[in-house]
Amino acid sequence: MGTKTWFHHDGGPFTKAEQAAALAPTIDEVKEAKKQIDRYHKYLQSWIEASEDLDRFLAPFLDQADTKSFGNAINLMNDNERLTLQRLVNAATEPVRPFTPYVF
Repeated sequence: MGTKTWFHHDGGPFTKAEQAAALAPTIDEVKEAKKQIDRYHKYLQSWIEASEDLDRFLAPFLDQADTKSFGNAINLMNDNERLTLQRLVNAATEPVRPFTPYVF
C-alpha cells in the first residue's frame, strides 16, 4: 500500500516535511483549530449580514422620523443605540481583514 501524496492549490506536491507536519497534530490541536475556524466563520457571517442588520436596526427610527434621513434617525437614538449604530456601520463598511483567519 503506497503513501498518499497531497498537493497544493497550484498543483505542486507537498514536500515530505509538509506532509509530515500536516499529519502531526494531536486531537486537541485539531479541536482547537476547529474552534478557531468556527470563530472565523462566525466573523465572516456577521460581516455578510451587517448591512441587513443595519437596515433592521434603523427601520424603527426612520419610521418615527417625520423626514426619513439618517441624521433624523440618529437624533432619536440614546447613547447606547448610537454605539450600536456605530458598531453596525463599522461592520457594514469595513472590508474583511485578510489576516483574520490567523487571529481567531
